[in-house]
Amino acid sequence: MYLYSLTLQRATGVVCAVNGSFVGGKTQEIVVARGKTLELLRPDEAGRIQILHSVEVFGAIRSLAQFRLTGSQKDYLVVGSDSGRLVILEYNVAAARFDKVHQETFGKSGCRRIVPGEYLAVDPKGRAVMVAACEKQKLVYVLNRDAAARLTISSPLEAHKSHVICYSVTGIDCGFDNPIFAAVELDYSEADLDPTGQAAADAQKHLTFYELDLGLNHVSRKWSEPVDNGANLLVTVPGGGDGPGGVLVCAENFVIYKNQGHPDVRAVIPRRDDLPAERGVLVVSAATHRQKSLFFFLLQTEYGDIFKVTLDHEGGERVKELKIKYFDTIPVTSAMCVLRTGFLFAASEFGNHALYQFQSIGDGPDVEASSTTLMETEEGFQPVFFQPRPLKNLLRIDQVESLMPIMDMKVTNLFEEETPQVFTLCGRGPRSSLRILRPGLAISEMAVSQLPGTPSAVWTVKKNVNDEFDAYIVVSFTNATLVLSIGETVEEVSDSGFLDTTPSLAVSLLGEDSLMQVHPNGIRHIREDGRINEWKTPGKKTIVKVGSNRQQVVIALSGGELIYFEMDITGQLMEVEKHEMPGDVACLDIAPVPEGRQRSRFLAVGSYDNTIRILSLDPDDCMQILSVQSVSSPPESLLLLEVKASTGGEDGADHPASVFLNAGLQNGVLFRTVVDMVTGQLSDTRSRFLGLKPPKLFSAMVRGRQAMLCLSSRPWLGYIHQGRFLLTPLSYETLEYASSFSSDQCAEGVVAVAGEALRVFTIERLGETFNETVIPLRYTPRKFVLVPKKKHLVIIESDQGAFTAQEREENKKVFFEATGIGENGTANNGDQMENGGGDNDEEKDPLSDEQYGYPKAVSDKWVSCIRVLDPRTGETTSILELQDNEAAFSVCTVNFHDKEHGTLLAVGTAKGLQFLPRKSLIGGFIHIYRFIDDGKGLELLHKTQVDGVPLALCQFQGRLLAGIGPVLRLYELGKKRLLRKCENKLFPNTIMSIHTYRDRIYVGDIQESFHYCKYRRDENQLYVFADDSVPRWLTAAHHIDFDTVAGADKFGNIFFARLPQDVSDEIEEDPTGGKIKWEQGKLNGAPNKVEEIVQFHIGDVVTCLQKASLIPGGGECLIYGTVMGSLGAMLPFTSREDVDFFSHLEMHIRQEHPPLCGRDHMAYRSAYFPVKDVIDGDLCEQFPSLTPDLQRKIADELDRTPGEILKKLEDIRNKII
Repeated sequence: MYLYSLTLQRATGVVCAVNGSFVGGKTQEIVVARGKTLELLRPDEAGRIQILHSVEVFGAIRSLAQFRLTGSQKDYLVVGSDSGRLVILEYNVAAARFDKVHQETFGKSGCRRIVPGEYLAVDPKGRAVMVAACEKQKLVYVLNRDAAARLTISSPLEAHKSHVICYSVTGIDCGFDNPIFAAVELDYSEADLDPTGQAAADAQKHLTFYELDLGLNHVSRKWSEPVDNGANLLVTVPGGGDGPGGVLVCAENFVIYKNQGHPDVRAVIPRRDDLPAERGVLVVSAATHRQKSLFFFLLQTEYGDIFKVTLDHEGGERVKELKIKYFDTIPVTSAMCVLRTGFLFAASEFGNHALYQFQSIGDGPDVEASSTTLMETEEGFQPVFFQPRPLKNLLRIDQVESLMPIMDMKVTNLFEEETPQVFTLCGRGPRSSLRILRPGLAISEMAVSQLPGTPSAVWTVKKNVNDEFDAYIVVSFTNATLVLSIGETVEEVSDSGFLDTTPSLAVSLLGEDSLMQVHPNGIRHIREDGRINEWKTPGKKTIVKVGSNRQQVVIALSGGELIYFEMDITGQLMEVEKHEMPGDVACLDIAPVPEGRQRSRFLAVGSYDNTIRILSLDPDDCMQILSVQSVSSPPESLLLLEVKASTGGEDGADHPASVFLNAGLQNGVLFRTVVDMVTGQLSDTRSRFLGLKPPKLFSAMVRGRQAMLCLSSRPWLGYIHQGRFLLTPLSYETLEYASSFSSDQCAEGVVAVAGEALRVFTIERLGETFNETVIPLRYTPRKFVLVPKKKHLVIIESDQGAFTAQEREENKKVFFEATGIGENGTANNGDQMENGGGDNDEEKDPLSDEQYGYPKAVSDKWVSCIRVLDPRTGETTSILELQDNEAAFSVCTVNFHDKEHGTLLAVGTAKGLQFLPRKSLIGGFIHIYRFIDDGKGLELLHKTQVDGVPLALCQFQGRLLAGIGPVLRLYELGKKRLLRKCENKLFPNTIMSIHTYRDRIYVGDIQESFHYCKYRRDENQLYVFADDSVPRWLTAAHHIDFDTVAGADKFGNIFFARLPQDVSDEIEEDPTGGKIKWEQGKLNGAPNKVEEIVQFHIGDVVTCLQKASLIPGGGECLIYGTVMGSLGAMLPFTSREDVDFFSHLEMHIRQEHPPLCGRDHMAYRSAYFPVKDVIDGDLCEQFPSLTPDLQRKIADELDRTPGEILKKLEDIRNKII
């Protein structure tokens, strides 16, 4: 079995982010690392985040840093990854990609303890970069430029020290003196040798300064001083004339300013009132804002509170005071970037990322801790308390959806739409959600207005070519035409010159400033000064079809006669040529006039005899047929689109302008082909089934480029994104007719008619595969099941160390009553409370949990609930909170033998579960619920105590199978509790998944891969007849067929395990079912072993697997979801020649285009097990972004043309989504 692996939704979580001027010039961009992809983002004028570039690096990105050589206009990007190499990238604006400037190898690949890459620090003046490991090794590279102003890099200088753990590294700002790097380190050499554990308890962290002597070209340890053992993060303080230099050490509960030869300046981090005393406060991310005269730091704690830190210093020398002031609270981030344009980009740890705008820089009164008011008491330092409040200094203006982490996923067509929906459980704690993903682009609807009848068509026209916005919307009905003028409002007008007593066939702008209306009986040409010229049809004939651009008009009369008009110099419309077609014309279109030309050369005519003809409009050979293309069904609609000469045309290559002929056929297929600019010949045809209605094609503007709207049973958009042509459905209802729309409220929209309504909408972010509907949840979701027939979802959610919803509500009430009075200790606090109190009356919930996180409880307290949800309305029909410290971990629906109750719900829970110091629990339970109110509610039948955590439940032959720790047990339903029928205690560790098929049971062990079991009814015995010889730490499992299961492990690999065919047959034919052999066993294991037939390293922990087809009539694939929030698919190949083609293509791209971060592609995909029988579609899909020469070179070696390879890539992608 060969599989094609393709990422459908790139990872959405962010590991790290840096900002800088990578494009060059005044703008600032953000580079984010999403696990194994690198993205360049930029907020546009409206404050929406746009993706400029996104690239797979086939390696794990661990750290990013940006630097600029003195005097240059552009920043370079340094990437620390698992490749054992330091890579410096520069963004190439012309080719819109990152180019590798340097790649320096220093160690082995993989994320290892002593191989650098985990930490990066850059000298603020861009003269050196330090790359450090978690332990022992640190390397410094000196950066410079040569005579041609190119970046040069030295060989590495070592600053190693063994038995030292590193926590954080940063570059110190010391102007143009020798570069200095600071690190927080812990020496464990004594703790290693001391068996009593005393030395480990006394181990002390140190802040160490390393100096790079540029003259001697060597690195020395310059200064070292003990620092708090809670120190976890260093922040560079501006120096060299702009400030005092040195570092801020962020430690547990404190921020300390340190510098060589300077006394410590320490201030306490304010803490929330409701925080339990045992919990400390740690800073998790930091951002610095510096202008010429002032600088401040924003530090965010693990609870999401942001503090503004300012230093009071004398002329860049001594620091007198360090102040920490409460700034705002936003969800916890993994990285924050402050942009010069007044934006704060927050890359959230879980849930959606956000872009905030600064409303102020926090100069107003707020809770503040200062080094001068630090009070020491017997217990330690006096804490300062504050209460979170709604945003005051920041305003959220955009957010980027993030699915991270996907906890569980099901693909099913619950809503009876054309394509199935993907239901995912995402997020953590208060930011959890159920997201319903549909393939397609998101739409935002601007306006819907009812019309007096059912319209047949709609157009928009400008009054003058140079106008920015459209002047009229023209709507045609069966017997009339309605003209609406666009201004502040849209209203009907009657003085436009259009004939309104007849339906229209086309309305457009002619020449510079005149309008044309084509109706069945003629052409009406409305001049700019109001004069009207009419052309009437000869005799009884009527006009049936029309095609036009700004200079040319072609009409088709009934009977198949074509008449061609052209504008002359005076602006008159002149008849040029007539031509008889052999039969009626089905559709026609003229290409747009190319720049610098008088007329367009091509006319495309579709006939009912299943052909499309290209006719010439040149005066020399007017109406001559240049080429004919036969198609599978009569064409319904034609569109000739010109792609401008550019880099990144239709297929991303650099090529001259070309014209594409698009045809929508009556059988629902979109047919695309290239028209040769000189001869008019057609080549490189592609087709794709769009839906059950014949597609109608329209040209529209998207992001300033020509795009194509195809309206079939659902709308599609064909557009160019990052050099690739994409054809994506829009998540919107069926539309009849559309036109692009531009007004001052909506610069790039679409106006369309459907039913009796006129709709105006815009298209949201381009390049997305899915758009989502979000339903918020209460706690971290763990698993969910679909209730068959009723189409409800049952979701189990649980969280550790939080309060139940009821307790939170009570605490909130108490808090609001307290704030009303405002008697809360210090006067400072009192003021703040009243400020907060004033706002409470207007807003319903000023402290939303999503924004502020849950109040923290003691860590061994669990909260959990079982929720029944109707996905169609998105409402929760029932929610059960579990009481006294019980948490749900598994769920399944089960039909027992006695049909008395019908479908029941089984939920496995644990009470008082603790993981530290070692795993312990008070008890496990299996709850049995029955559905009431037509499946909308739950009622507890009974609960059965068990001796472990039931992590896996499954129905089997009218009974319930439960995996409880290492025991597989079979239960019957009793009146008061579940009754044990049979068990097998021989599993190695903990059962985490159970699947059944016919009489086989596939059990997944948390550490030891899969076990295949059988149940013998007559002897009432469960026994294992086959297992895996490879230890696998399973995170997800799915049953594929009778002999095969797919699994994923916690190191990011996906594998398929299959029982060999002969063994399988032998077991099925054996009257004992392999039981005699089982009693002998092999190596303490089962008598038979499964083979692993597929191996592939995804590079991201896979949490859920499912077999499904995402498109109607498409092949079944294995869909997976990961912790970083990505979705991917693995499609089995159907033919051997496809396998050969793609494996050769993959091999050539591997050699010619190695990954950006220096990781070997083959080694990456074989990180744990050699890759077997999987072709990496993500690598193959980089083919369109290669240079044209490289594309031709690879294509020649494969005996194909680049066009054929692109067509193959497009075809296989269309099979998946």
